Amino acid sequence: MERPPAGRLHRSHRGFDVSKRAVDVIGSALGLVLTAPVMAVIALFIRHEMGSPVIFSQDRPGWNGKPFRLRKFRTMHTPNESQGLLVDEDRLTRLGRWLRATSLDELPTLWNVLRGEMSLVGPRPLLIEYLNRYTPRQARRHEVRPGVTGLAQISGRNALDWDDKLGLDVDYVDRRCWALDLAILWRTVAVVWKREGIQRPGYATMPKFQGTK
Repeated sequence: MERPPAGRLHRSHRGFDVSKRAVDVIGSALGLVLTAPVMAVIALFIRHEMGSPVIFSQDRPGWNGKPFRLRKFRTMHTPNESQGLLVDEDRLTRLGRWLRATSLDELPTLWNVLRGEMSLVGPRPLLIEYLNRYTPRQARRHEVRPGVTGLAQISGRNALDWDDKLGLDVDYVDRRCWALDLAILWRTVAVVWKREGIQRPGYATMPKFQGTK
């Protein structure tokens, strides 16, 4: 994957970004091996409850906004008007809620990390349709690889409003360093354990971003 233009990388971040990529490769490869049995069991349960496909995949904007194919475990039924399954909240299954609450649905994204499309830590990859809705400052969230977890995820997750969440993403871009990454990884464990900020009432996660007024 291409690197961002040199002018957009602060000199103090260049060494960190290189070493971080090495850690991402080792961490994601180790994670895929260690969690393979868990993922196999999850796949069987999803297949039993929802059928195929087991993996949800969708194009998301990555580094510099370049699209990549995000992979997660499927948590929702396919939209079905006759069964009243149109709204995400209704399509989300009981198993899917548990997978999201425990963040186990994110395990396949380790493959995206290994491929260089994501990082273990960084702004979460959002929808492509949001790209033309960001302010110039908010768009800076794409100056780094998107992450499995990030500063916004440990600071309130989906309980935050969009302006706060995107502001934290840009804050991470400017402040990124090993101390911050390690703190985010450590606090992610606590957030997942407590199952905080998983969703907004009435939404599978939170309402779509319509742009900053």
